[in-house]
Amino acid sequence: MAKYPLSAEELARFAHLGRETSTLTVLRHARIAERMGLSATDHKVLELVGQAPGPLTAGRIAELTGLSTGAVTGVMDRLEKAALARRVRDTADRRKVLIEVVPGAMDRHAPLFESAYTNMKTVLEEFSPGERKVLERFQSALLDGLRDELPGNSSRT
Repeated sequence: MAKYPLSAEELARFAHLGRETSTLTVLRHARIAERMGLSATDHKVLELVGQAPGPLTAGRIAELTGLSTGAVTGVMDRLEKAALARRVRDTADRRKVLIEVVPGAMDRHAPLFESAYTNMKTVLEEFSPGERKVLERFQSALLDGLRDELPGNSSRT
């Protein structure tokens, strides 16, 4: 991949945009979590489990989030009570308990995300298809870097 010079001023502008995006995203998700009757932590664990390619163990959730296994148990108790996630036995190893999102659970709360999707669509329509490919490549590269910081993950291997 080619590398191009980046001035300190340009890096600072992108860093500022990244911090502001992160802060506003956290605030949006805290409001969404509240409307769902969840804490911000419960909501992010639900999102983490929902985005995983398959069910996760409580230990893996603890590893990814930095929560203790006891805290993950509390989160799971609340998510189960809200009928959003459930514990299931691993079919390969019945001693292992896996966490998965209840089918259809995320759909119940999809309207809470409509304004974000509408805003994203409106903004993306201001960019040409070629520009959107660059934006997608940029966002994907940032996400790869963030995933690489998670314990036991590496998107670049």
